[in-house]
Amino acid sequence: MSIKFPKGFLWGGATAANQCEGAYNEDGKGLSTQDIAPKGIKGPITKEPTEDNMKLIGIDFYHRYKEDIKLFAEMGFKTFRLSIAWSRIFPNGDDKEPNEKGLQFYDNVFDELAKHGIEPLVTISHYETPLSLAKNYDGWINRKLIGFFENYVRTIFTRYKDKVKYWLTFNEINSATHEPYMSAGILTPKEKLSKQDLYQAMHHELVASALAVKIGHEINPEFKIGCMILGVPNYPLTPKPSDVLKAMEQDRQNLFFADIHARGQYPRYMNRFFKENNIEIKMEPGDEEILKNTVDFISFSYYMSACATSDPEKNKKGEGNIIGGIPNPYLKASGWGWQIDPEGLRYILNLLYDRYQKPLFIVENGLGAVDELITDENGNKTVNDDYRINYLKDHLIQVREAIEDGVELWGYTTWGCIDLVSASTAELKKRYGFIYVDRHDDGSGTLERYKKKSFYWYKKVIETNGEEL
Repeated sequence: MSIKFPKGFLWGGATAANQCEGAYNEDGKGLSTQDIAPKGIKGPITKEPTEDNMKLIGIDFYHRYKEDIKLFAEMGFKTFRLSIAWSRIFPNGDDKEPNEKGLQFYDNVFDELAKHGIEPLVTISHYETPLSLAKNYDGWINRKLIGFFENYVRTIFTRYKDKVKYWLTFNEINSATHEPYMSAGILTPKEKLSKQDLYQAMHHELVASALAVKIGHEINPEFKIGCMILGVPNYPLTPKPSDVLKAMEQDRQNLFFADIHARGQYPRYMNRFFKENNIEIKMEPGDEEILKNTVDFISFSYYMSACATSDPEKNKKGEGNIIGGIPNPYLKASGWGWQIDPEGLRYILNLLYDRYQKPLFIVENGLGAVDELITDENGNKTVNDDYRINYLKDHLIQVREAIEDGVELWGYTTWGCIDLVSASTAELKKRYGFIYVDRHDDGSGTLERYKKKSFYWYKKVIETNGEEL
């Protein structure tokens, strides 16, 4: 018996505005927190945009979106995940009126996608906050951001109500506990930020997210609005009961964000965490009611799993995607030290579906690698990225197994379907795409696009609805 992907499965790829658009100061766009973070998550933060910030030009999607969408259509994309740059719509975040040129740009992108029969999947806030909201309010620490965000979502939901059906509120919302600047626009340095302020900021984001769900469903009841979390399942390092409990604890630290989005209230296990860390969430009247606006589906990124142990001697974290973990002795790692665990994807799909019984969407999965552009026997420039094909194939086999397990999965979008600037390191040599972009870390390159071997492989996967991997 062959296991099949469901009919109408949404195959595609994913990007983020700050990593691909460029045009950071064109057509009325304001500065975002990403424009002054030239080295990605790792810092440092500069006062003004600097020339060495690769994100300022990105891969110039702003001017080349038609060319790129045509390539996505050639692969057969059913959906394309992109984000809207908040500061392109409201340059300072707290402006009274939106920037028409910014709104028009996304109109053009959505029209182009429609022309090719590609469904947009739009992230409302993907690791970039208007810079003046960070400077003037310290980001999401300040409750006023809920109102500014509400104004932003009302504007884009109303404008694109007939062009976009699928929405995500905050990208990897649970990452804020690890990267408060990038995820929540908090300028206070991480080491000086109190847990009280951090979790209060998270509360503000969670209220804003639920408010977006409420507003979206009022503007268009057909909208499907999801949350988006960073998916890192935790395995106990040993069968020792204290290690099992530690893994449960680490999972809860990640999953409590999805718990609130899916169930509409804070889970009781957080009471103990808050008590032990002297955190008291300040709830305004109406907050509990707003949180009851639960999401239509749960989306997540998956790159790796992690291990957990109660043994301080063994508690040495390896490299990882924002949320690192103790390396698993049974797994190999990518060139960036991220452990490769295809079965972990089947595991987390089952874990999330068992927990919520809501449809799931894998909106990021992929392999960052150093690619070598070569000329093939026909004189075409390409990349022989069999390592990427093997990685994705191994993961999709496990996705197929999860579907057979009974998981309801709407779609799968690979991360960085076209090469873009890395969020964690702000470099271009770490490539994920099916399409090679001729731009390099020293700023050189023509920005020309070339199809990699994986381009044709993914095209076949989509064509056969996952029967041929």
